[in-house]
Amino acid sequence: MTQISAQGVSRVIPKVIVGETLVPLAPQIAKHAARRPDKACITDETTTLSWGAFGNLVARVAGRLQGLGVGPGSMVASLAENSAAHLALYLGVVHAGACMVPLPFSATAEALIKMRRDCAASLLFTSVSYRDTADRLCAGTVIDLADLEAWVGDAAPVPPVEVAEDDLFDMIYSSGTTGTPKGIVHDHRFRMRQFSRTSAYKLEEDGVLMMSTPLYSNTTLVAVLGCLARGASLVSMARFDTLRFLDLSETYCATHAMLVPVQFMRLMGEPRFDDFDLSAYICKMSTSAPLPGLLIAQVMKRWPGNIVEFYGMTEGGPSTVLDCAAFPEKWDTVGQPSPGVDMRVIDEAGSELPHGSYGEIVGQSGAMMPGYHNNPDKTRDATWVSPDGGHFIRTGDMGRFDDEGFLHLLDRKKDMIISGGFNIYAADLEAVLRQHPEVADVAVIAVPSSDWGETPLGLVVTRSADCDTEAIREWANAQLGKTQRLSAVERRNDLPRSEIGKILKRELRAPYWPGTEK
Repeated sequence: MTQISAQGVSRVIPKVIVGETLVPLAPQIAKHAARRPDKACITDETTTLSWGAFGNLVARVAGRLQGLGVGPGSMVASLAENSAAHLALYLGVVHAGACMVPLPFSATAEALIKMRRDCAASLLFTSVSYRDTADRLCAGTVIDLADLEAWVGDAAPVPPVEVAEDDLFDMIYSSGTTGTPKGIVHDHRFRMRQFSRTSAYKLEEDGVLMMSTPLYSNTTLVAVLGCLARGASLVSMARFDTLRFLDLSETYCATHAMLVPVQFMRLMGEPRFDDFDLSAYICKMSTSAPLPGLLIAQVMKRWPGNIVEFYGMTEGGPSTVLDCAAFPEKWDTVGQPSPGVDMRVIDEAGSELPHGSYGEIVGQSGAMMPGYHNNPDKTRDATWVSPDGGHFIRTGDMGRFDDEGFLHLLDRKKDMIISGGFNIYAADLEAVLRQHPEVADVAVIAVPSSDWGETPLGLVVTRSADCDTEAIREWANAQLGKTQRLSAVERRNDLPRSEIGKILKRELRAPYWPGTEK
């Protein structure tokens, strides 16, 4: 098995925080399994595992892995949709002291081959849906998750391996649309410090969390691992579907859900939404992209319970929280920095900007990655060092803090439009277009201009096929500044998105910038 470390990376986060108690996840799962063995732990498309059964399977998976020499320093990969077996494998790997690597099934085969080569995992677990792709990744053994019980066989359950806070917990790969995907390493300290976030959304052991985003996404893991740490229950969806989500929420009296903005948008657009009893909900969480204020207003009006929006990075560092019930006047922001988080704004030269200025957001916290796997150069590129020697994660996001400390996000730095020497933030234009009654979804991108270098183009999904896009453009431009005005508005049937709902603007730009990386 491959022994690994975050090569060339100096750990920059504080190893000790006064008053902090860090408890590894594996012993917590064993405790919940022993204390409430008959309570439901996870329900997926085909089965329900009690806490006792889940805890036993996790410990037996760990025993089987240890029999193969898998332990601290080893990596085990998976390529599969959500299921009880997939989650048991994930926690079994952690229980054995090894590092879990859930590969993104949305990536291309070429990118997945690079990821497999980079992590050098000798065991790859897959589902029937992705078996053909898994076989193409080469090297090592491929095991069907559907046969997990048979693979575990008569392996005896083992106690959790005692881990150090610096030991690796999991590794999440970036999308890998260009170049070599980056493996974002998380150690046990990183994950243990995230569990405290559950207090922000009031998830306790009697709660029921809907799991409808992929297990390879940190969006999912922040909620799911916190749920398990609390001893709550999970309802797992292999694929998100609005009616199925609503039906499961009603059937299992779901109290919590972690969703991305496009899921909220599709649920609000579901004609049968109001037919379901969602009264058990306490809190819905949102992350991965800013949740538009107009959408927050719809959800708060029609769906019982609060919304808590999180902003952060898979790499850790910056983190903000918006309690939508407490701050209705701040729905155009992503909230205030979480406790213990230091966030600042810097300019192109890396100099810190005064409060209220627009620039790139950087952040430092107790939960930060030790680095990108095997990539110290990329790790250094992602780090900003303050004048006092503090190490901060660079987000690549542009924004500013208002006088009350709420973060107003604009665009990814690479998505900013520079027209005639003026910086144009697509988010500002999208916010205006989103208010038009015919616009259901929107993205604004830069396209070439002989006069201005580049100019903004609006791409809209409309509620009717025969709407006048020129009229939409004129309506929007009447509300925009002279330098912001849209050169055109084009209709699209849909907008390309990642598995966690982020609009893939690079794909939208590609036809207009052939042969470039714009």
